[in-house]
Amino acid sequence: MPLAFARRSTTLAHPMRFLCISDIHGNAFALERVLAAGSERQVNQVIACGDLLFPGERPLDCWHMLVKHNTLCVQGVGDRALAKLDPESLTAASEADGQRLERLRQTHAELGELIVAHLGKLDSIARLHLESGHEMIVVHGSPMDPTEPFTPDMSDEEMNALIGDDPADVIVCGGCHVPFERQIGDTLIVGVGSVGEPPDGGAAHATLLESDSMGVRVNQFAVDLGPDNE
Repeated sequence: MPLAFARRSTTLAHPMRFLCISDIHGNAFALERVLAAGSERQVNQVIACGDLLFPGERPLDCWHMLVKHNTLCVQGVGDRALAKLDPESLTAASEADGQRLERLRQTHAELGELIVAHLGKLDSIARLHLESGHEMIVVHGSPMDPTEPFTPDMSDEEMNALIGDDPADVIVCGGCHVPFERQIGDTLIVGVGSVGEPPDGGAAHATLLESDSMGVRVNQFAVDLGPDNE
């Protein structure tokens, strides 16, 4: 099915609005700003493409906000590491590794066993059937490898290799921290950027995806974090 695609919203009635975010990394200040921007846009569903809680200083606050908004979350590399690694059994090879290991211990302690276990049970890929008749998948990296992200500098051939034979019409993904959109054949790839660790540091990235019987529209935007960003 050809994918109807536009960058801006239209006057079509009652589209389903998805706020798509990724790579929060425990930055509760940025997440709060982005969720508020989503509320202003009257989104129906929040989607998070993984790397939710580590290594930022307020992982529990992030978790509570995601739960409050009934967020559909998929597992990122950091989420899997939080769930699978036992910080007490690890040793650091450098000062930087030691600091990260200590942050891992602190995050485990703040979240508690139940939340850490829940992170380990998150699906790596979620599939949604849109009002337009298209299929959308949500993944941290790519359909071929949820740990391997698309990046905007990839060639069409490289992106095709990461799509594999997955039939999805829309791929919503994170991982590379840079927002982008690419049409590869019949597949639209939407990299939603990063909420908590954007490359420029001054604005959090998010994507509004709208679907109705006429098609799918994507609007990527940034939320200014100002001088108080934690």
